[in-house]
Amino acid sequence: QVQLVESGGGLVQAGGSLRLSCAASGLTFSRSVMGWFRQAPGKERAFVATIRSDGMTYYGDSVKGRFTISRDNAKNTVYLQMNSLKPDDTAVYYCAARGLSSSIYLYRTWEYNYWGQGTQVTVSS
Repeated sequence: QVQLVESGGGLVQAGGSLRLSCAASGLTFSRSVMGWFRQAPGKERAFVATIRSDGMTYYGDSVKGRFTISRDNAKNTVYLQMNSLKPDDTAVYYCAARGLSSSIYLYRTWEYNYWGQGTQVTVSS
């Protein structure tokens, strides 16, 4: 049974930083593509970033240059370092996983098989 457990969310002031973690189990993590999505109230779930098994990354335009996705295969964990946070970054952040892919442009929710429960990030102005 695949489990993805996010942590690290919280309340932060605009301009601040947070690091989210997602601990995975029940899958071959080193061979999985891992992604982060977010969902603000009243909006659809939106792509944030993804990292392939070989370390290649891809980011949504709204977070490029501010957020960094990384992974530690030894710990079965993917991270999202979020800097220069803005109130518009307020959302529930979800970790997602899928199997190997030759493409890095995996920005659609349906391209992922497994999802975590989410962690709330709130950025105050």
